[in-house]
Amino acid sequence: MLRFAVDPILQNKEEGSFVKVVEESKITDEPQEFHFELQQQDGWYNSTATLTAWIRKNDAGEIVALSPICKHLGCLVGWNNNKNFPDEYHCPCHGARYTPDGKNLSVAPNPLDQYESKIENGWIYLGAIVPNTVV
Repeated sequence: MLRFAVDPILQNKEEGSFVKVVEESKITDEPQEFHFELQQQDGWYNSTATLTAWIRKNDAGEIVALSPICKHLGCLVGWNNNKNFPDEYHCPCHGARYTPDGKNLSVAPNPLDQYESKIENGWIYLGAIVPNTVV
């Protein structure tokens, strides 16, 4: 009976898990929004979470995959969705703005977080959300 109660605690965690998201050939220097699913386990409960990333290539040709969650109050940012601030991420909740690399320009105290990313066999894989190292 004890094993049943503590089994989820004893299971190995899948650290560094990556999810296949998009073919690298489809990525340009213009940020694009992608949705992908991640299997997660909370104790005995398995579920599927749908996550979103804004992905583009920077000037060096490297993949930049950003979380859409605003660092001000957690609303979702959009790309180029405010005519007054072209070529920026913009949060519709309180007007936070970010550069294409996720650097905070106004309101938000920190840059957008980024996803760990890797390229294998022509596909982009995304991993954990980490603090932004691009800016």
